[in-house]
Amino acid sequence: MAAFATIPRPLSGATVPVPRSARRQADRVAVLPRAPRAVQGLSLGRPAGLPARASRSVRCLAALSPEMRATLDKVVGSSKVVLFMKGTKDFPQCGFSHTVVQILRSLDVPFETLDVLANEALRQGLKEYSSWPTFPQLYIDGEFFGGCDITVGI
Repeated sequence: MAAFATIPRPLSGATVPVPRSARRQADRVAVLPRAPRAVQGLSLGRPAGLPARASRSVRCLAALSPEMRATLDKVVGSSKVVLFMKGTKDFPQCGFSHTVVQILRSLDVPFETLDVLANEALRQGLKEYSSWPTFPQLYIDGEFFGGCDITVGI
């Protein structure tokens, strides 16, 4: 059975079912205009005067403040095992975070979690603090252990 889409009739406003295969490509895909040439290749955080890179990534270059570093030192040292993750241990918000939580639970390890999605400053500061760009981040005895890929290997 063919899939049908409903399109409006030009004059009456009524709709008529039309097989999807009969629809034109332009009806299915919205074509977005390209950015002006002066804007293409620009990225945030690049000092003026430097040539544009071929990469289209945007990177936050905010420095880790001494206050944030002190706070992270206290949090990391507050428990034997600390997991910075997306979501909570009872409701993980990503598969990698869920995997690390399951590993720690299977080992009967008591651990504390912090939700990095709840605080943008924490998330960005922690990336610089650990020199690790992704989450989850596992700390054991105050030292950075690794992410999901490292934890799976133990």
